[in-house]
Amino acid sequence: MTKTYIWQNSHWPNFIWKDKDLILLLSEARKLQGQLIAQADLLGLSDQASLIADEALNTSAIEGEKLDIQSLRSSIAKRLHLMAAGSKNTNSKSTDGIVEVLIDATSNYKKELNLDRIDAWHSALFAASPVNLNIEVGSIRTSDEPMKVLSGSFEKPIVHFQAPPAKDLQKELKVFLKWWQQDQKIDGLIRAGIAHLWFVTIHPYDDGNGRISRALTEMALAQDEKTGRRLYSISTQILKERARYYEVLERTQKSGVDITSWLQWFLEILIKSFTQSQTLIKKSHYLSSFWQKPETERLNERQRKVLKKMLETEPDTFMGGMTNKKYVSITGTSRESAKRDLAELETKGVLSIEGKGRSVSYQISARFKFKSN
Repeated sequence: MTKTYIWQNSHWPNFIWKDKDLILLLSEARKLQGQLIAQADLLGLSDQASLIADEALNTSAIEGEKLDIQSLRSSIAKRLHLMAAGSKNTNSKSTDGIVEVLIDATSNYKKELNLDRIDAWHSALFAASPVNLNIEVGSIRTSDEPMKVLSGSFEKPIVHFQAPPAKDLQKELKVFLKWWQQDQKIDGLIRAGIAHLWFVTIHPYDDGNGRISRALTEMALAQDEKTGRRLYSISTQILKERARYYEVLERTQKSGVDITSWLQWFLEILIKSFTQSQTLIKKSHYLSSFWQKPETERLNERQRKVLKKMLETEPDTFMGGMTNKKYVSITGTSRESAKRDLAELETKGVLSIEGKGRSVSYQISARFKFKSN
């Protein structure tokens, strides 16, 4: 095989990058990260559970796997001790596995990273896989068959990348883990970006390499932040730019050991993740304040239920507005009770009325709306 890929370069894995091309992005990422850490106490357990769910859902979606959201939430709630008495436990091995990996990577960031631990992550990811899946679970690949990342048709496949052969994996992983355990004297965000690229390049497993790479990224960032909390979801942003993700990965794999462009992309993803999480924190604070206002303190359960549903869409407006018919459907009450409840919310100034006659609907009033900026 001709020397096409980064791991075949004579300088591999001695990565280089141009600091001057990263300084502005790194400065912006550090500023936003610092703000997030300072606000970490505003993120309750339910917010952290939501971020874990986003990460689990989206890191799997990047690989084309769709998780059951109810099972996912149940698994997270159990691990964060959020399960209410009598709650229905709907978790499954597939969702339990990814949740276990993500929580371990963030919460246990001080624990030693070794091959046994990564193998355990792999076993957790594929605990529910059928035995005929034809992959080695919980151990690195041993097949002499080249590990290729392909797309296109079966007849005309496009090879995006070929990983190091199985015979080299023990040596490659030993070098990676030694690097991980050392104090490289490089910025923690840069270290996280390198870890992601390095592990996905080695591609040591038959499947699941992307998910483990992203878990390692989370662990590297947790080591940098030292909070042990999930403050944002990187995979949510990567999924939004999945085509770009694979494009940058492929280009980097086929270039030399200068990974400046990869690190630029990685820092941009972090900036977007941090920004999105700041919005989550602001909304969490907004919701807490919303229910403490005099106008919302003494509402009946029907009104609270409807408002919670409307608040989910903030800062966007509730699609189609809240109508009498929707209110009845959501609460199971009578049309007359719905009419009285909505009228009361309008009188209190919580809702504003739109339209006339049969086209009447309600939205959260301007005074009570969530302002993300």
